[in-house]
Amino acid sequence: MQEKIAILTDSACDLPQSYINEYNIKVLPLKVIYPYGIFSDRVDIQPEEVYSRMPDEIPTTSMPTPSEIKEAIDGLQDDGFTHILALHLSSELSGTFNAVKLVAKEIDNMIIKVFDTKTLSAGTGWMVLDTARNIAKGLTFDKIVEKLATLQPKVQVYYVIETLEYLRKGGRIGQVRGMLGQFLHLKPIISVNEEGKYFTFAKAKGRNKSIEKLVQIVEQTVNTKTINLAVMHGGAKQEFDKLVTRLKTLPNIKELIISDISPTLGVHTGPGLLGVSFYEV
Repeated sequence: MQEKIAILTDSACDLPQSYINEYNIKVLPLKVIYPYGIFSDRVDIQPEEVYSRMPDEIPTTSMPTPSEIKEAIDGLQDDGFTHILALHLSSELSGTFNAVKLVAKEIDNMIIKVFDTKTLSAGTGWMVLDTARNIAKGLTFDKIVEKLATLQPKVQVYYVIETLEYLRKGGRIGQVRGMLGQFLHLKPIISVNEEGKYFTFAKAKGRNKSIEKLVQIVEQTVNTKTINLAVMHGGAKQEFDKLVTRLKTLPNIKELIISDISPTLGVHTGPGLLGVSFYEV
């Protein structure tokens, strides 16, 4: 049987829309919930709308419903796809991966592989993009899955935020908790571990030094390795522009993606996020 392979992901992959369109990637919107309405991530609410209402209005978030997941899969089947690779943000940070897996189990006339990227934002985005390119190259489904499994542990994500308050309120603080209270003047550089949970990678005294540490992490890598680099922000446009200007002059960057983070991720980080995600190529 001729394989026709689709990619399914969620809006927390933070890939710019141009890539989504170019590779025909199906995106499940996560949800931003206010008392007066439920909004679909990047469909009827944009990141800046969420940040502009903070801290007065802090919404909650939710994953796609089973019926929405089923509808997306049915739509891909109607379009003639025989295989689906579903790549989702870390199962330790969201229930999306498990929800898609449950729905996929009920589908018996397609081959569906649901993959836990064990990361989020552009970290997931890099895996989605690499998979899309492998599909475009005409690789077999099994080979694409194999390449994805090889790429996943190589992708790194680091970010800084203005305050830990939003992570704490959203219950996403994970292993960052250990430094709270005692060192409130210190800013953590947060990363994601092998299990897909947040942890404190490093600490810096104050905002400027935390951003400087983010730059150093990239600089130390590109001294000896060629990388694909993504730079992200959430409600920190001016600092973001300066950061991009600095990083894009570094050597050994093969591809650079710039993006804002999705509204649902922004709910849990608050305004003031700057992040990088990269892997060696």
